[in-house]
Amino acid sequence: MSKHARARSRPARTNRRAARRRAALAVTLGLVTFTAVWAYVAHDPDRAAGAAQARADSRPQPVDRVARDVRRSPMQGLTGISEQTRARIPAESRQLILVTGRAVDSSESTAALYTRPEAGADWVKAESWPARNGARGWSTERAYGDLTSPQGVFALTDAGGLLSPPPGTRLPYDEDRGFVATGRGVNGESLVGSFDYVVAIDFNRRPGHSPLDPVKPDGEDKGGNIWLHVDHDGPSQGCVGIPKEAMRKVLETLDPAARPVIVMGPEGF
Repeated sequence: MSKHARARSRPARTNRRAARRRAALAVTLGLVTFTAVWAYVAHDPDRAAGAAQARADSRPQPVDRVARDVRRSPMQGLTGISEQTRARIPAESRQLILVTGRAVDSSESTAALYTRPEAGADWVKAESWPARNGARGWSTERAYGDLTSPQGVFALTDAGGLLSPPPGTRLPYDEDRGFVATGRGVNGESLVGSFDYVVAIDFNRRPGHSPLDPVKPDGEDKGGNIWLHVDHDGPSQGCVGIPKEAMRKVLETLDPAARPVIVMGPEGF
């Protein structure tokens, strides 16, 4: 090999050795950096937990978890009422009739039967029917003769009627000839058959007595004898009317052990 060839080969070898040293240094620096980061995270459990949670939250959620979140809605399956009204429903109640009025001054409404398997669980709608309430709508301060229905949450503890109770009726039931409607309705309609079946709404009355009980614990001025009864094709003086077959269904379903209640008022109350 000539002297000039040897001279050219030395710089080439030198350059290759320098490149190898730079590569080794880069690997060493990478390992040091990784070790430092790992040590920082390992000694900061809060940061590590947050990173793990962020990764978990970024993954698609299982359908059953999404369903659980929906079931945890504060309204518990009920619609047409406020959270304040829902909060007044006794926690132990497992049967509920929800009467939702079209407006505060309307006599037209909808009644729906809800049940739930256990206290605190979500409500499930079983059936729904057209309904009528007081001719002048709803009131939170009802007075005798004002033709409004009382707004609120009330227990359902006693039943009765002109006819014998439907098979399976479990509420205390008073079959009595006194359940004969007299006169005419607010719009002049016949009231015949209106009290074939009734469920007393515990507004200004003594629970544990016949719906015919005349005693009004809060005074005569508030009125009383507010019932769920058979619709007579017209607004009421304060009661809630639903179809006759619906009344039969209600009596066949309500169970004192389930602490049934009625929740009634205008939409959104």
